[in-house]
Amino acid sequence: MPIAFNEPLSFLQRITEYMEHVYLIHKASNQPQTLERMQSVAAFAVSAVASQWERTGKPFNPLLGETYELIREDLGFRFISEQVSHHPPISAFYSEGLNQDFMFHGSIYPKLKFWGKSVEAEPRGTITLELLKHNEAYTWTNPTCCVHNIILGQLWIEQYGVVEILNHRTGDKCVLHFKPCGLFGKELHRVEGYIQDKNRKKLFIIYGKWTECLWGIDPVSYESFKKHERRSEHPRKAKMDDGPEKANSEMPGDTTDNVPVTQETVQVIPGSKLLWRINSRPPNSAQMYNFTSFTVSLNELESGMEKTLPPTDCRLRPDIRGMENGNMDLASQEKERLEEKQREARKERAKEESEWRTRWFYPGNNPYTGTPDWLYAGDYFERNFSDCPDIY
Repeated sequence: MPIAFNEPLSFLQRITEYMEHVYLIHKASNQPQTLERMQSVAAFAVSAVASQWERTGKPFNPLLGETYELIREDLGFRFISEQVSHHPPISAFYSEGLNQDFMFHGSIYPKLKFWGKSVEAEPRGTITLELLKHNEAYTWTNPTCCVHNIILGQLWIEQYGVVEILNHRTGDKCVLHFKPCGLFGKELHRVEGYIQDKNRKKLFIIYGKWTECLWGIDPVSYESFKKHERRSEHPRKAKMDDGPEKANSEMPGDTTDNVPVTQETVQVIPGSKLLWRINSRPPNSAQMYNFTSFTVSLNELESGMEKTLPPTDCRLRPDIRGMENGNMDLASQEKERLEEKQREARKERAKEESEWRTRWFYPGNNPYTGTPDWLYAGDYFERNFSDCPDIY
């Protein structure tokens, strides 16, 4: 892919953006009630994809053995990730609370599907959050992300699919429906779902938009509001004409997927409580690949940092650095050189019949779901980087 399609971040840094709203994990950890904890965990799962809104640049594919670390004492966490496989591409990550309140880990291998005009990324792999104080573990998988008009027209993004968050200790489950935008874009960005106990009794309703905010309310108030809404809508439906909305539907000969007009903001049902709201982006975000303030800082290389980082850290990667500095020709040449270097190393290993050895993660089974996963081997923060591979 030409470098013009990229944004100056590695996919490992993109994963780190899950941590932008880490306060929701701390909040969950401090909740005495199970139901309140699940509400905060659900809000965190939705917030983890919020930074993708309007992000149409493709992150750089990590090189095999590439790593990224982030320590944010102000936000109370540290994070490490490694590219553990190239074919298929698998990124493993591990994060922990600096106050030993949580562990957050998983492995992601996006399954890409090309549909002519659009590309769909289905993020396979389990995400696990452990709240240590409560001896609870939650697991889920992210929704599918689709980028429209990759050949022609204005690029736009939607997320869709069902996300199920399971509390392995209590059997409580949160089911979130990320809605596809639909014919007239009415459902664009919408998320709706509920929390149920192990006997499938609905305890709480959740609704909102993954680009904006998430609200929750008890099922009785929700049903009564919906019933009232249906009654008042009924007479209006008979009069509805199909005027202005038709203009936005896709005609058979269209070559692009029309960008849906963003509908009105979330209608808040009286009595709802706010679970999460997106951070506002910096004023010049549109000139910076639509990055959030958190994202803008991810590739920063402060003076003296090179001495403490392993040689495999994304911040030291010359093609990404070249692009960030606005030198596209250099970035393009470096990207080509690194990919060629990676191919040569693979040929050498094949010749010597030696296997690639991951450094910070090892293959195993997720302790809660039993499914294949990549588990953190530990010791990264001891900073013994003497046997790191030379990938740049």
